[in-house]
Amino acid sequence: MKNAVVQLPVEPGLAQALDCAGVHVIVDVWKAKNLTDPKFIDQVFRKAAESAGATVLHSHFHHFTPDQGVSGVLVLAESHMSIHTWPDRGYASIDIYMCGRCNPRDALPVLRSAFGGELTETVLNRGLATD
Repeated sequence: MKNAVVQLPVEPGLAQALDCAGVHVIVDVWKAKNLTDPKFIDQVFRKAAESAGATVLHSHFHHFTPDQGVSGVLVLAESHMSIHTWPDRGYASIDIYMCGRCNPRDALPVLRSAFGGELTETVLNRGLATD
């Protein structure tokens, strides 16, 4: 009996659909809340990454003195997510960069729910062919 190779259909992610290396979503959140608790932000980022179809490899979130901001990153198999917060300004700067089958925009509802405020996004398609 011969070994059979079965080709499973692959559902393309946003990067494949756009024919680029990855999709980078830059998010600004103004009038944001929940900006001083690194454990909370870690949990939110993990949930957001899962919602986008990403695999978390490592996380680190640093809290600057009480009631100051948090800087942190999730290292993903598909790239990364990072945040820098300024609670005194009610502002958070978030980067979501993903490749493969992930769709970084699927992380946005989780971020909106957790941080509230006014969220704006800029989407960059990275690694586009230059032919």
